[in-house]
Amino acid sequence: MNQTPVANRLHIGIFGRRNVGKSSFINALTNQELAIVSEVAGTTTDPVYKTIEILPEPGPCVIIDTAGLDDEGDLGELRKKKAVAVLDKTDLALVIIDSIELITEFDRKLIEMIKEKDIPIVIVINKIDLLSTHSFDLKIDFPVYPVSSVTKEGIDYLRSQLNQHAPSKIEDMVILRGLIKPHDEVILVIPIDSAMPKGRLILPEVQTLRSVLDENAHAIVCKEHELSLVLEKSKPNLVVTDSQVYHIVKDIVPDHIRLTSFSMLYARYKGDFKIFAQGAQSVDNLRKNDKILIVEACTHHPQPQDIGRFKIPTRLEELVGGHLEFEHMSGSGFPDDLSPYQLIIMCGSCMINRTQVMARIRKSQAVGIPVTNYGILFAKLSGILDRTMWLATA
Repeated sequence: MNQTPVANRLHIGIFGRRNVGKSSFINALTNQELAIVSEVAGTTTDPVYKTIEILPEPGPCVIIDTAGLDDEGDLGELRKKKAVAVLDKTDLALVIIDSIELITEFDRKLIEMIKEKDIPIVIVINKIDLLSTHSFDLKIDFPVYPVSSVTKEGIDYLRSQLNQHAPSKIEDMVILRGLIKPHDEVILVIPIDSAMPKGRLILPEVQTLRSVLDENAHAIVCKEHELSLVLEKSKPNLVVTDSQVYHIVKDIVPDHIRLTSFSMLYARYKGDFKIFAQGAQSVDNLRKNDKILIVEACTHHPQPQDIGRFKIPTRLEELVGGHLEFEHMSGSGFPDDLSPYQLIIMCGSCMINRTQVMARIRKSQAVGIPVTNYGILFAKLSGILDRTMWLATA
């Protein structure tokens, strides 16, 4: 894997009215012709995502070009809905306003909508090449940067300041930070089954291994049936396992050694561990014919023993002693109406950023629907959730 994964990149959303110059601004910011530029209002329809490196700062990014939020008509409403949905994955919002009209009532409503989601906001005044003066008093409490997408004036300075306004930097996002020390031994238990992609490891395993190295610790990798032999020859400070083999690993690892799973690490890294743990406890309240939503961030082709479509449904139906109704959703979508569900189960979410995971958690919490993730759910079903709760306070 030679590039920073999309989920680990700073997601910069570009918002504003139609024809305010969002696409031309993106091209100037990135020094590339990424977006189609036209005098026709509404050229940008669906949100456009582009992974890019903005050097020297902020580094690996995803730039999101959105349709104008003042679009009109039935089709315009659909475009606006997609543009607003982008906010659920936006780490930093750049609101583009016109230097001639300056900030309109529409712009203020847009800014307020973004503010309500606790997303950092930067105001960009575009088209200053059309003005004789660059003095602006917008009477708003957000950083303001005047730029020209045509002459590139102000672009370099804005680019150099983006990290000052972003919520976090890539180098701060380390999965095991605070959990291990230099020279600690960490055993990674990785089963090789029919669902494992041929010739490689999955992203959570790769990123956890990299995190061990980032913390100057030592990693030992083995399959579940070799774990006993490895434990005889090592003194690990931590064992991280695939959650699907918890039922095997829990009886092999002594109680004095900390135990967790890749997915549980991601619950801490990407989401809210305590909320997920509370959600897992709610499986005790499930009844026959309850409806459960299983949300996967990727769009992989399901295997015969797929965790979301076979293993979790099988275990939960065994628990309740009867039929449960399961609905599956893949990719970046998430239902607007969560009321039909008694439980929402998310994957480790290695393919989406923390902003989007937290948005899904907030939506579930707002309507009182329990939400958990794969790793914490398997810990609960394996009877060892209490043993793994040390991660909630680490």
